[in-house]
Amino acid sequence: MNKTTGGELAAVLKAETGALHSLTERSGAMADLLRGRLSLHDYCVMLRNLQPIYAVLEAGLDEHAEDARLWRPELRRLHALEQDLDQLHAGDWRSELIVAPTAGLYVTRLTALIHKEPLLLLAHAYVRYLGDLSGGQMLSGLIRRQYGLDCQAGTAFYAFGEPSHVDALKRDFRDGLDALTLMPTQRAAFVEEAREAFRLHQRLFEELRA
Repeated sequence: MNKTTGGELAAVLKAETGALHSLTERSGAMADLLRGRLSLHDYCVMLRNLQPIYAVLEAGLDEHAEDARLWRPELRRLHALEQDLDQLHAGDWRSELIVAPTAGLYVTRLTALIHKEPLLLLAHAYVRYLGDLSGGQMLSGLIRRQYGLDCQAGTAFYAFGEPSHVDALKRDFRDGLDALTLMPTQRAAFVEEAREAFRLHQRLFEELRA
């Protein structure tokens, strides 16, 4: 019997991606955002580049994710992200804001996973949704202060409900990861795909600053 349950997969992912996670937060446009140096226009450009990534990721999860702990309606971010762009950008963001090459590469990678290795979509879901549920909650307040926004106008992307519900979503997602039954090679590939997701984000953030 070569299969193993995920067991502590969530903890392994956190440990194995921690250095890359920290590096990504200190990279390019994300570092500028955290330091209060990113203009509202450039923040909209960042959201614009995340939009096609979420569109493909969520389409793939709709097709393949079966565990409600790992994919449930409250986790969806695409509509909220587009709502924020409508709120924050005065013109037609779809045509006026650039999509960087790395965002295109990211979309291509996710599209390939949908057709060839859909399990690994969950590694990207781990990076995006647990990030939105964790650091994203801090970003929400920072963005409101930095750009002078009222209430949650322009920050729907980070709104998941009350703090207790946010904590429950994080706990359920980690439990879903730990419940996965994976071969050792699948487990290693899952961790490496999460690492690659962070590398792609780092590259994207550096590209957006440039």
